[in-house]
This record gives sequence, C-alpha cells and structure tokens, in this order.
Amino acid sequence: MNVPRGTSAHIWSVVNQKGGVGKTTTAVNLATAFAAMGDNVLLIDLDPQGNATTSLGLSSQQREVTVYDAFNGEDDSIAHYIQETYIPGLSILAGSMDLSGIDIELYDRKDKFYILKNKLSYIKDKYQFIIIDCPPSLGFLTVNAMCAATGVLVPLQCEFFALEGLSQLLHTVEKLQANLNPQLEVEGIVLTMFDQRNKLSAQVSEDVREYLGSMVYNTIVPRNVRLSEAPSYGKPALIYDLHCVGSQAYLRLAKEIKVRLLEAV
Repeated sequence: MNVPRGTSAHIWSVVNQKGGVGKTTTAVNLATAFAAMGDNVLLIDLDPQGNATTSLGLSSQQREVTVYDAFNGEDDSIAHYIQETYIPGLSILAGSMDLSGIDIELYDRKDKFYILKNKLSYIKDKYQFIIIDCPPSLGFLTVNAMCAATGVLVPLQCEFFALEGLSQLLHTVEKLQANLNPQLEVEGIVLTMFDQRNKLSAQVSEDVREYLGSMVYNTIVPRNVRLSEAPSYGKPALIYDLHCVGSQAYLRLAKEIKVRLLEAV
C-alpha cells in the first residue's frame, strides 16, 4: 500500500511527557512495520537513554555517529550521521547519552529550536516516513522534534490520569502550532498497554474516544510479554516474534495509518 507524499516524508514525533507508556516500543515497531511494507523509513532516537537504538541491536560501541554529532556537526545535512540497520528499508540516527546536556550547549544559538528541522530538510525527500522517538519530557529535544515534524503521534497508556496528562500535551502542541510550527498536527493517539482483564483499561479507552473521537486509532496495543522482551534481544517485536499479539497490533496500526493517509489525499 503506497502512500502519496509529494516530495517530502511524513515526519512524526512520538511524544508523551510521561515515561513508560510504550513510546519507544511504538516508534521502533511502527518504523519496522512501515519498512516491512516497502517504505524507506528513518528512525531518529532523540532520547538520551538511547533505548530505540538498543532495540535495533546497536550497542554503544556500534554507534559510529549519533544524533548528538548531528546536532553539533558543521554539516548542514544529517545524511552523514545516518546508519543502516539490519532491517531492509530502515535506517537510524542513533541516540546518545551526550544528549543529556545539549540544551545547555546550544542555548545561545538563534536557531536552537529548528536545528533538527533544518538538517532534515536536506534528506526528507529520501524517505516515506521519518519517526522521531522523543524523551519523556517536553524540553529542548522534544521541542526540536515537534518543530521538525509534520505530525505528533501520542502513545497513551490505558491507566488512571491518562486524560489529564493528554490534555497538558495537547495544550503544548497548540502553543507550538501558534508560535513555532504552524504545520504541526496531532496525527493520532495510540492506546497502549491495554489489559482486557482490567475494567479501568476499558473505561480509559471509552473516555478517550468520547473526548477525542476519530483522533484515536481503532487499533489498541495490548499488554504483551513479548513486546517487553524484544528490546533485550536487540530486536523490534516484529522481528523477535511476528505472531505475538503485540506485533500483530503494530502491523494493524501501520495499515490503519496508511489507510487514513490515503483517505486524506
């Protein structure tokens, strides 16, 4: 299923200011699913923890260059900092612990919120999708990601206080639209870690859909042990166990996203 994109990639920041909601799992497995469907995909690991990079089997010794080097490099483009992965069609701009203090290092730059956007402008015609895994905060790196992005993808854990945190995030997106990136849109909300045995999960799902309607994807990602195990083997869940319920959910999500993109054309 080919998605029309003109000459530019769909650039999506995977964002949630709360940790442990399936953000990196979503970024890695969605990128893998798109690549498996024949798209050229770039995954950018903006989280200093570098979990997305580790999930693709790149140890710290194997990270020839990282997103930190790209931010600080004199090259206008990030092309020299991108590495191929063992998954056909999927490339990565690796994460690095050095990102932890980058907001202080680049504080005086006039273009500090647009560094990633400017560097991506040289290579975005080479990909169908550019997926940016953001840190669990709304700081410098996440703002850079959202200034570079055309859309925001929000993984939302089916738990208490989910809607409260979501409201704060959507308010932040509105402020960024008004002040830094008028093209930014909320691409969609992915319900994650759904436990069908837990009535609260079902209630959160119902409340979020009532509040946000079609903004919420139909596909729900369940709690799944195989999803949790996969990163420790340096593999996306789709490679680790294609047939587990978590992998199948991300494949359905990728298909649903493509259908929505085609319908929007």
